[in-house]
Amino acid sequence: MPEIKGKKILITAGPTHEAIDPVRFISNHSSGKMGIAIAEEALASGAEVTLICGPSNVSSSKEIKRINVQSAQNMFDAVMTEQATHDVLILSAAVADYRPKFVAENKIKKKDSKLTIELEPTPDILASLGERKRADQLLVGFALETDNELDNAKGKLKKKDCDLIVLNSLQDAGAGFGHDTNKVTILDRHNNISTFELKTKAEVAKDILRTIIAFK
Repeated sequence: MPEIKGKKILITAGPTHEAIDPVRFISNHSSGKMGIAIAEEALASGAEVTLICGPSNVSSSKEIKRINVQSAQNMFDAVMTEQATHDVLILSAAVADYRPKFVAENKIKKKDSKLTIELEPTPDILASLGERKRADQLLVGFALETDNELDNAKGKLKKKDCDLIVLNSLQDAGAGFGHDTNKVTILDRHNNISTFELKTKAEVAKDILRTIIAFK
């Protein structure tokens, strides 16, 4: 892909909320800042951007087609609807891996006894795109790891049939959820690994897009 200008780029961002009952949910600490920074940088580079975003307080430019979703299933459905018309698919959202198998219709009241919630896997958006992507589409996944970072990222790259994986480690100070900075390592399917220093998420977004442009 020689440039970003004129390309159609689909980006996911933020967390998902998996309902337990009408007032409670399972989620994570993702703010959506990294994915939205990528969307803004892609827009500034001349791309046509679709942002599928979980619950986030971070705003985005009105020129970005933003689709707000709540759950992993919502995000899966939106991504599958949009993916065929885009050139680059960047999945930076921190999608919940599990959801309650049964959602209570009414608020669960606190009792003295323990509460057990049965969980089931959510749809695997990245793996589904790996199975569906065309030869002319570029698929970029994200991996947030706490141990064996490179090995886990390499495994995800291969298993999900991605072209690139952006690796975040929660071991790096100033990186990960909630920060305005991030520190990433980018792996590609040709076994190239690029490591970057701690930077603002806006600068990290530029590094990610430059890597996408250079990928052959």
